[in-house]
Amino acid sequence: MPIYEYQCAACGHQLETIQNFSDAPLVDCPCCKSPELKKLLSVPDFRLKGGGWYETDFKTGAKKNLASGDSAPVCAGGACAAAE
Repeated sequence: MPIYEYQCAACGHQLETIQNFSDAPLVDCPCCKSPELKKLLSVPDFRLKGGGWYETDFKTGAKKNLASGDSAPVCAGGACAAAE
C-alpha cells in the first residue's frame, strides 16, 4: 500500500498515512479538526513486508539454480587462454 503525505492549509500540520489506492483522500486535520487537509505531491514511497526478496522466490525446477550454475572461466589480466 502506498504512503501518502498530507498538509493542513489551516494550521500547517503535516502527516503521513498508509492508504489503499481506492481510499478517499483525507479531509479533516487530526490536529486542528478543520477540513483543510490537502494531499502533497511527493516522491513515491512503499513498504516491503516479509523476510525479503530472493532470486529463487519465483523460479521453478532447473531455473532455481541459475545463479550457481556453470559460468564462463574467469581469466586474470583480461586475456583468457581458453578463448584462444
